[in-house]
Amino acid sequence: MSNKVHLGHTARKRFGQNFLTDDSIISRIVGAIAPDNDHVMVEIGPGLGAITEPVAMSIDKLSVVELDRDLVERLQNHPTLKDKLDIHQGDALQFDFSTLQQAGKKMKVFGNLPYNISTPLMFHLFEFAEIIETMHFMLQKEVVLRLSASPGCKAYGRLTVMAQYYCQVVPVLEVPPHSFTPAPKVDSAVVRLLPYANKPWPCKDVSVLRNVCTTAFNMRRKTLRNNLKQLISDEEFSLLNIDASLRPEQISVEQYVALANLLCDKQ
Repeated sequence: MSNKVHLGHTARKRFGQNFLTDDSIISRIVGAIAPDNDHVMVEIGPGLGAITEPVAMSIDKLSVVELDRDLVERLQNHPTLKDKLDIHQGDALQFDFSTLQQAGKKMKVFGNLPYNISTPLMFHLFEFAEIIETMHFMLQKEVVLRLSASPGCKAYGRLTVMAQYYCQVVPVLEVPPHSFTPAPKVDSAVVRLLPYANKPWPCKDVSVLRNVCTTAFNMRRKTLRNNLKQLISDEEFSLLNIDASLRPEQISVEQYVALANLLCDKQ
């Protein structure tokens, strides 16, 4: 099923295309996504339809966002998919996902994300977290490690804090390079992101949290005191019970939110 779709389409480097061709991995991913008609099902970058086909077979309608015009045309003419798909040609980074909303339904979003846009795309999707039930993404394994890292790990950074502010992060499975054509030079993994209905640590202004994280992680080797000295005084660190001599990867998501909320109160 998944191999025949490759006829005549060459993977394009500029879109970061690597097409999934391993049927056992495909069925495990579809099982994790758990497609149903009770949610608005949304795929980002369907590519040649390796995941699109089995997902669409089990539901009435699937919305897809695809940048590559050749692939859009192929999907529009696809014998079994064309009647099932609601196709949006365009850049997922600019796409307004709220336009896909339906009354009484949350979204399940999934995709095999091109490595070069995975981080900005997740930041974009977090803005729609309230209307999304689950997200399943195939990513570079190192990105999944960053998303799911704990404080103190080398992988822990700005992406970790922002992802874990919005979502519970669950690594699902690892996908070796030979599962793709062409085989990428890196290992991949699938991650499940579950947006919180009620955030465990609500932030008064997320843009302030983003700014604190960016500033703190800008120079990872320096201390919080050094990196945040323009924003937070020693007294304020003690007030929040945060050790200013720690490095940015050594404090929790909850503590980053506390720093951001303190800054919001000062404004």
